[in-house]
Amino acid sequence: MASATPAKKMKEEATCSICLNLMVDPVSISCGHSYCRLCIEGFLENVSHTQPQQEFLCPQCRAPFQMASLRPNKQLGNLIEAIKEINCEMVCEEHGEQLHLFCEDDGQLICWRCERAPQHKGHTTALVEDVSQGYKEKLQKVVTNLRQLNNECMNLKALTTKQISEWKEKVEVQRKKLQSDFQNLQIFLHEEEKCCLWRLEREEEQTLRRLKDSEENLELKSCELMSYLLDLEDKCQGSPQELLLDVKDTLNRSWAVKLETPEALSLELNTVYSVPELYFDVKKMLRSYQVGVTLDPDTAHRELILSEDRRQVTRGYPQDNLDTSSRRFSAFPCVLGCEGFTSGRHYFEVDVGEGTGWDLGVCIENVQRDKSMKQKPEFGFWTIRLCKKKGYIALTSLPVYLHLKEQPLVVGVLLDCEAGVVSFYNMTTGSHIFTFPKASFSDTLRPYFQVYQYSPLFLPPPDEEGKK
Repeated sequence: MASATPAKKMKEEATCSICLNLMVDPVSISCGHSYCRLCIEGFLENVSHTQPQQEFLCPQCRAPFQMASLRPNKQLGNLIEAIKEINCEMVCEEHGEQLHLFCEDDGQLICWRCERAPQHKGHTTALVEDVSQGYKEKLQKVVTNLRQLNNECMNLKALTTKQISEWKEKVEVQRKKLQSDFQNLQIFLHEEEKCCLWRLEREEEQTLRRLKDSEENLELKSCELMSYLLDLEDKCQGSPQELLLDVKDTLNRSWAVKLETPEALSLELNTVYSVPELYFDVKKMLRSYQVGVTLDPDTAHRELILSEDRRQVTRGYPQDNLDTSSRRFSAFPCVLGCEGFTSGRHYFEVDVGEGTGWDLGVCIENVQRDKSMKQKPEFGFWTIRLCKKKGYIALTSLPVYLHLKEQPLVVGVLLDCEAGVVSFYNMTTGSHIFTFPKASFSDTLRPYFQVYQYSPLFLPPPDEEGKK
C-alpha cells in the first residue's frame, strides 16, 4: 500500500481535532495547535462551567494556555481554501492526479495511475465523459421511480390521515349515539319508575283508607260494649232490688248486641312489577308497544303484489291495470304501511325469512317517489338494508356497514316520536341491530318497505301476549 499522498496529508493537518472536519475560521494557541474558532471557544466554555480557571490545557498535547493566547491563523485558513478547491477538482487522494477515468468493475472514479495499478488490472475502464450520460439516464430513471414511490407514499399518508379523521369522527358519532341511547333509556326508566310508584301509592292510600275506616268503627263498637259492661257490673254490685229492676229488658238488650265483622280486605299487593323481566326482556318490552301494520296498495310500485289481507308483499311482473297516482312509487319497488304515526312509541315486526335482499324502516309521508328519491335521513328515510354483495347496511348519511353475528329472520322496528329515535332489533335473538342518531320528526311517519326479487316480506299480526 502506497504511503499517504501530500494532498491527504495536507487535509489531515487542516482537520480540527475537536469536530474532525476541515477547520472553519482557524485559530492557534500558544502551543502551536490550531482549531476552529467555535470549537475551541465551546471547549473553553464547557471547561469554565465545570471548574472556573484562568489557564487551560490543549485538547491535543495538554500544554497549558490562556484564552488571551488565541490568534487567528490566516495562513492555515488560506491552505484550507486551497484544499477545498482541490477537493472540488476531484483529485485522486492516493496519486494526486485528476480522476478522468471510471472503473466499471469497481464502480469508482480512478486516475490514469490507478488504471495501471494491480488492483484495477484487467478491469473495464472508460473516460468519465463517455459513461456519464448513460449513468445519468439510469439515475434519472431511478429518480423518476423514487418520485413515483414518494407520490404513492404521500397519497397513502393522506389516505391514512383521512382515515384517522374519519375514524375519530365515527367514534365520536358512536359515543354521542350511545350517550343519547342511554339517556333516552334512563328517561324512559325514570318515567316508568314514577308511574309504578304512583300506582303503588294510590293502592296504598285506597287500602289504608278502608282499613282505617274499619279501625274507627271497631273503636266505636268497643266503646259501646264497654258502656254495656260498666252498666251490667254496676247492676250486679247493687242491692237485689236494683239488680232485678228491669232485669229482663237489660238481658234482652245485652243479648241483642252483635259484633259486625269488618269487611275482609286482601293484603296482597296488586302493584307488583318484575323489573328485570319487564325491562330486560327486550322482546317483551318491545312488544308492549306493538301495533298492527298493513300495506297501502295505493303506494305500491307496479311490480309489487299484495296479499288479500295486505300483510304480505312479493315482487313480480309489472301490472298495467293499476291507476296512475302521485302516491305510488314509480322508480323503485317500494310500498308504505297504511298506519301513520305522529306521537308516542310504536313497534312493528317484519318477517324477512331467508330473503337475500330488503329495505325496511320508516319514512315521512311525503317523501319523493320517483327517480329523485334518496334513501337517507335528510330526505326523510330511516331504513336499513340487506343486499347480496355488501350485507347489512344502515342507510345513514354515510352508510354504516353492520356486522351481525346471526341472520335475523324477523326484524323489529321501534319508533319513538318524542325521542326522535328509530331502532332496529333482531327478534330471532332479541338483540339490538342499529339505532339512528336522534332526529326531529315534524311530519307523519309511516312504515316503509322495498322488495327484492325472490325475497317476499310478511307483516305478522301483533303478539297479544307481548302487549299484556
